[in-house]
Amino acid sequence: MAKQASSSTKKKTDPSQFKGRRFGRVLTKLRKLTREQVHEALSVQKVARKKNDRRKIGEIMVEMGLITNIDVQQALAGQSGLAWVELDVASIPQIAFDTLPVESATTYQIVPVDYDESSKLLTIALKSPDNYRAVDDLKLLMGFKVQAVVSPPDQIDEIIKARYSSAGPSMADMMADLDDSDFGGLGTGDEADLSKLASAASDNKIVRLINLVLLQAIKDKASDIHFEPFEDEFKMRYRIDGVLYEMVPPPMHLSLPIVSRVKIMANLDISERRLPQDGRIELTVGGAPVDLRVSILPTMFGESVVMRVLDRSNVQLNMDKIGLRASDYEKMADIIHRPNGIVVVTGPTGSGKTTTLYAALSELNDPQTKILTAEDPVEYDIDGLIQCQVNTDQELTFGKLLRSFLRQDPDVILVGEVRDLETAQIAVQASLTGHLVFTTLHTNDAPSTILRMVDLGVEAFLITATVEAIVAQRLVRRICNGCKEEYAPSEEELMELKLHKEDIADRTFFRGKGCETCNHSGYRGRLALFEIMEFDDTLRELILSQASTAVLRVEAEKRGMRSLRQSGLLSIYDGQTTIDEVVRETMLND
Repeated sequence: MAKQASSSTKKKTDPSQFKGRRFGRVLTKLRKLTREQVHEALSVQKVARKKNDRRKIGEIMVEMGLITNIDVQQALAGQSGLAWVELDVASIPQIAFDTLPVESATTYQIVPVDYDESSKLLTIALKSPDNYRAVDDLKLLMGFKVQAVVSPPDQIDEIIKARYSSAGPSMADMMADLDDSDFGGLGTGDEADLSKLASAASDNKIVRLINLVLLQAIKDKASDIHFEPFEDEFKMRYRIDGVLYEMVPPPMHLSLPIVSRVKIMANLDISERRLPQDGRIELTVGGAPVDLRVSILPTMFGESVVMRVLDRSNVQLNMDKIGLRASDYEKMADIIHRPNGIVVVTGPTGSGKTTTLYAALSELNDPQTKILTAEDPVEYDIDGLIQCQVNTDQELTFGKLLRSFLRQDPDVILVGEVRDLETAQIAVQASLTGHLVFTTLHTNDAPSTILRMVDLGVEAFLITATVEAIVAQRLVRRICNGCKEEYAPSEEELMELKLHKEDIADRTFFRGKGCETCNHSGYRGRLALFEIMEFDDTLRELILSQASTAVLRVEAEKRGMRSLRQSGLLSIYDGQTTIDEVVRETMLND
């Protein structure tokens, strides 16, 4: 540790004597200012407030030339009860650098100051006491005690540049370094030695590997991380933009320590390997909250782990940011502002239904509107919404929650998914009694949703009386802007879209060549395609007369519904996606 610096600093700035004190009082105790100077600055701030100038007292003091920015940081550190330490890279022990991985140091903008191996206590230096979440995250990621001090930002930047300037060990290098002998004698299945397993899961090498996997997945904007056991190998895959990519596989002997490490982080039982388990890991990466939903599934050759990455910074929860065209946006804005009725969003798993529903609720979220949600699970916490999670272990189903909702005086209700007749009936009742209800179903397109609701047991006359609109959607990959190029599609590609050369004489098509930005895939990010089916009297009459899905589709298209395939074609013509993507995600309805 920077012992000389910290000990000399501690004599001047024992953090315990400053914690919770007023900012000006801390500065006077540090002998940076006199009481008269503090009162002078407070008088200036009082005058500034009357002019609606909301600057903090520290900024005003710096502007008056009374103190420096470093003095401000030192006082803020004291207020938070953290020591102020001047850093010297030469006095930081190598074991501290070995303990804190490069990915953690660069992500959280911190440096190690000391590491006590006997007590497993890591001391880190923060640029600002506001970065307290870094301490909580590191405790979770590293699995041992973490304490913080505050140091000058330029010193932290210099040490990161000097000691962490290289890219650090790659995942392949790290896995190769994990020798079989390091984790021998763990046993297998129910015979695994729990004490040895817990020790292996807390091993610094395993901890660093999992940290690298998680941070790399978040950096690559992966939506899921898969650890999959097979007879002779242990695979790892990331799902990026809806497509699974196989990563460098961990050695087979690491399967138990890796799964156990994930279980520990998610507060799951490492001794239970015969039943499925679900948990949650909460992190803050780059200042943005990231939730990891963990699912453990026993298989023939071990436990399969899937972590769903819910990165709030990677999701646009606004109606104007989810990819709606201008005409579709106007339709959706009209639909969601209706006083009552049911709005169904449909599509397969991973088609962006939840994001669309959250965007709609965010649009309606204001102090005059009470919004209740029943979800399984609650994916994003949104201020202003009263969100409830289904708990099947306690027999708290969608149906039970909905019954209670109707006694809570709501204006808008979100039902995460209609899975059975009971839930559908209560949603219908809520709509008939003056509530706006949003929900989802798993169907192929908007017209076929009617058949699915009838199949659940909902009467046709109730469907026509309550459903206002059905929105089907799919996600297609967006062409990478870094390597986008024009090209002429082949006849085979055009035939996939039922097009001919003469149909596209004046059209320009694009694709991605592949570059570093998009990991040579040619795609970066995703784009939503929408099919919005609004109900009118004609469609309602057809539903009551039990018209087929094909007839409903034709009639809806006559009334302005744009099919998923047609939405895909427009996105191709706009140069946003490719023929392959639209053909993969949509069907041509003859």
